[in-house]
Order: sequence, then C-alpha cells, then structure tokens
Amino acid sequence: MSTQQTILGIDPALGTTGYGVIRVRGSTIELVDGGVIRCSRRQPLEQRLEELHQGISEILSEFRPDAFAVEQLYSHYDRPTTAILMGHARGVILLAAQQAGLPVASYAATQIKKTLTGNGRASKEQMQFAVQHQLGLPQTPEPADVADALAIALTHHNASRTPPGVLEQFLP
Repeated sequence: MSTQQTILGIDPALGTTGYGVIRVRGSTIELVDGGVIRCSRRQPLEQRLEELHQGISEILSEFRPDAFAVEQLYSHYDRPTTAILMGHARGVILLAAQQAGLPVASYAATQIKKTLTGNGRASKEQMQFAVQHQLGLPQTPEPADVADALAIALTHHNASRTPPGVLEQFLP
C-alpha cells in the first residue's frame, strides 16, 4: 500500500495570493489544483484581509491538505511598506492554517529556488520551467503566483524527505 500526501503551497500577497495543491503517491507527484485569490485593491485593508482569509479557508476545506507550506516573509529596504502589507496577508493565511489544525512549514525564497533549480537566485522563468518539468505539465504554470505556490509545495515535499539541516548547508 502506497502512502499519499496532499500538500498546499501558498505564495502570500495582499493583492494576488497564489496557491498550488499537489498530491504525492509513492514516487509520483501530480498537480491537483492551482490558482489565485485576488483581493480588491479598492477595499479597505481589513476587508481585503477577510477576503483572503475566506479564500484560504475555502481551499483548505475543499482539498483537505495533509501539509501546509508558505513562503517566509522577506523585506527589501527600498519597500518597507510592501513587507508590512505582506505581513498582514501572511498573518491571516497562518491563522487559516491554524484554524484547520495544520502545522505550517515556512521556506525562504532562496531555499525554494535552490531546491527546485539548484540556484538560489533563479529567475521567475527558470522557476516556472522547473515546476513544469517536475510536475510533467504540458506548459509552464501561469500566472507566476501559481508557479511560485507550486514551487513552495514541491520544496516542502523535498524538505520532508531530506534529513534536518542538510538543505541549509547549501544555502547562501
């Protein structure tokens, strides 16, 4: 009897949050679903956060993943406001995972890129191609938010098969 695991990857953002669901059966990895949750930029922050929380909660309810993986928060010194808004978005995403009783695995962008392409500074196009290749898709996932979310799910799958500390030694 083969084991099966469903992994939900989330690329958090306040405007467009990508999600990707993969299923792992033995050595086979298949795409279950991928998409985006779009929050209206015209709404006040609290309504956008509620919209995002509801969207994540619906995905969790529909797919009932065994694992939940999300990109870590990062900030760029030129855009501190972006990091703050992403922190709000990530907060409601983590809340939805907690409410669903799922432990959360967080991965740095460089770790995700390194895991999938071997290059911690891979381009969006390289990432999309890597996701396409690993999932055996006929074309690259679009938009990039979906490809990023699938990359996060794939990274979690790879990390869960790798002993702790092994990946970190190869990161910049």
